[in-house]
Amino acid sequence: MTQSLPVDGACMCGRVKLRVSAPPIMTMACHCKGCQKLSASAFSLTAMIPIDGFEIVSGETQIGALHGANPYHYCPNCLNWLYTVLSGAPFVNVRPTMFDVPAWSTPFIESYVAEKLPWAATSAKHSYAKFPGAEDYGPLMAEFAALQSAA
Repeated sequence: MTQSLPVDGACMCGRVKLRVSAPPIMTMACHCKGCQKLSASAFSLTAMIPIDGFEIVSGETQIGALHGANPYHYCPNCLNWLYTVLSGAPFVNVRPTMFDVPAWSTPFIESYVAEKLPWAATSAKHSYAKFPGAEDYGPLMAEFAALQSAA
C-alpha cells in the first residue's frame, strides 16, 4: 500500500515539525562507525526524500555532529538527529523514525557493511561494503520505486 502524502513528523520534544510531500527515493541503513556513534546504535536509518518534497513546518534546527559541506540538522532542544543535507544532492536524508510510517524505516539497501557490528542484521535487499557505486543508484532507485508501487 502506498503511503498517502503529505506526512508530518516531529522530533522527540515536538519543537521541530517536519513534512514530507513526496515519497522516498530509497531507504537505507548505514553501518559506518560514524553512524554508529551518531545514532548510539548499530546503524542509522535513512529515507532519501526529494529536496522539493521536504520542509520544516515549524521550529528551527541547529547543526551538529560533522560541520561543513554536509550538515547534520538537530533539534536544539531535545537534540534529535533529524536530517542530513548532502551538498549538491537532489534529496535530503531524513531520519524516518521522525514519521509514523514503518515502511520508511525498512532499509532497502545497507551500506558500510564492512564496518558493521558482528551481530547487526537488517532485512535490506542489497548490501554494499561501502556505498553503492554512482552507476548503481539509478537501477536501485528504479527497483525501489517499482517495489513501492507494487505494494
